[in-house]
Amino acid sequence: MNRRPAPCRGFDVAEFEARTAIAQGIMDRSALSAMLLSTEAEVRYYSGFHTPFWQSPTRPWFLLIPLQGNPIAIIPGIGAACMAGTWIDDIRTWPAPQPDDDGVTLLAEALNEIAGTDGRIGTPMGHETHVRMPAADFDQLRALVGVDRFVDATGIVRAQRMVKSEAEIEKISHVCAIASDSFEALPGFVQIGDTERQAFAKMRIDLLQRGADDVPYLVGGSGPGGIAGVIEQPTDRILCSGEVMMLDTGAVFDGYFCDFDRNYALGYAADEVRRAYDVVYAATEAGIAAAVPGARSSDLFRAMTDVLSDSGASEGDIGRLGHGLGMQLTEWPSHTHSDKTVLEVGMVVTIEPAMGFGDGKTMVHEENVVIRENGAELLTRRAPAELPVID
Repeated sequence: MNRRPAPCRGFDVAEFEARTAIAQGIMDRSALSAMLLSTEAEVRYYSGFHTPFWQSPTRPWFLLIPLQGNPIAIIPGIGAACMAGTWIDDIRTWPAPQPDDDGVTLLAEALNEIAGTDGRIGTPMGHETHVRMPAADFDQLRALVGVDRFVDATGIVRAQRMVKSEAEIEKISHVCAIASDSFEALPGFVQIGDTERQAFAKMRIDLLQRGADDVPYLVGGSGPGGIAGVIEQPTDRILCSGEVMMLDTGAVFDGYFCDFDRNYALGYAADEVRRAYDVVYAATEAGIAAAVPGARSSDLFRAMTDVLSDSGASEGDIGRLGHGLGMQLTEWPSHTHSDKTVLEVGMVVTIEPAMGFGDGKTMVHEENVVIRENGAELLTRRAPAELPVID
């Protein structure tokens, strides 16, 4: 199996300097003296600190963005060597875990140092964010620094991370191509008689062999006449002729995700299944066509639901028909009727219409695109126009 040439890993220091400078410009306009970051994606975005050790819930990790100067890492000592490999040079550590004071005093001292006694401190508090430290520790931190000094900085992180650099887009494009190769090859290594678990394991192995770093998200299922749920893990049920199988993968390269699915008929497909596939395929086309600079996420939602409604399809209650994509499997925005986020050049989003059909069945299509000056550029290779069949 030939591996696809991979982009360079990591980013130039200039990219992190630019991200920090942009954040500081927004902070200045928002009258913030510092920004406190505590989640994996936020810390990695501004520092380049990339480790699977975030899987452990034991230790908190903090990155401070001052109004001027480089970020400051306040982290457990176990991560000092890894952080030292990034562009961050001010690294302050403590021997974690210490449940009675797990970095709280050290963090408070640093915040008071860079924000003074009355400067406002931003931290993401809005939708799709969280503060990654015990609630009791956050209360203690605010008592040490000043409860009223903490304000919501979701808008800063959201505005920056939604629009990707070309280096970020290259990584997403690469993992999308790897997964596209695997989906196209799947009928050659999955067969009727496999269990769902075997089929999914084969694809996971194939993705890794083609160059994906990890496959943390692989869901779907199979069933006669279609599938009911779209986020299930595989089971030991055997794939049988006349059924439908769907796999949805979030594979990763250098910390960036793809997120799309493919549907397959096993042996043959009933007319009802083929019609559902055709309708959702057409809705995907409409969503891709609507994904132009200046359009809103709600415009994409309406373009897709118009096709579904005109075909007499049920929209179901999934809630959104696509989302942002990047360092996390799902990012801002959400393609819903109410999300008025304006699409900008450089944003990477999924186009993901879904419809209910038959007896509680669901058909979902998903593609990944980047917004360019002239419209959407596919990062995935488009699904077949006709439902593929595994003999």
